[in-house]
Amino acid sequence: MDFKSTKSLLMILLLLAAFGAQAETRYVTDQAKITMRSGESAKHRIVRMLPSGTAVTVLSTNAGSGYSKIRLADGKTGYVLTRQLLTQPVARDRIVKLEARIKELEASPGELSSKLAKLSREHDALKQAHQALQSEKDAIQSELAELKRTSANAVQIAQERKTLRKQVATMSRDLANQEQEIRELKNNSTQRWFLIGGGVLLGGILLGLVLPHLRVKKRKDSWGSL
Repeated sequence: MDFKSTKSLLMILLLLAAFGAQAETRYVTDQAKITMRSGESAKHRIVRMLPSGTAVTVLSTNAGSGYSKIRLADGKTGYVLTRQLLTQPVARDRIVKLEARIKELEASPGELSSKLAKLSREHDALKQAHQALQSEKDAIQSELAELKRTSANAVQIAQERKTLRKQVATMSRDLANQEQEIRELKNNSTQRWFLIGGGVLLGGILLGLVLPHLRVKKRKDSWGSL
């Protein structure tokens, strides 16, 4: 299907849709202008002339009189013939909009390509940013694991240090006790040698006093035997 056929088909579909279901928002029929009156008859005063394609809001419809109460965009209310309202914009306005859209689509391939290139660049930038964030996340997780390991080691080291301190304190007490025992043994040994030395000295003195008397007595005994 060529472009002209597509354009014609779209126009036909839009024209057919103009006769679809009713909606709250209606459009003035494809005429030059219609009258909006103050009441539901041709005898009521004309309050405004509405151009073709004007969008209005239908507040109520009276099938007996053939009029509908409407409200304009500026809040003004009045009555118009129901048959002069359409559920969609008039064909002329729709065709104008459709032609403008077609021209926009005809002129947009370059713009779409530019937008696509821009989106591709943005996608690449976001992908790189995501990869950088992922790398940073991995590094942080690695640091966290190392901190947890270090923390566990620190607790173990602290416990070992506490145990060593207790052992050092125990060994220090044992060493102090041994040093005290050595000092006591040294004191006892000194006293013992002092006593031994005193005893030897005293024995020598006694021998020095006794031996001369023994010698004199022995001589006397010798002379008596003669």
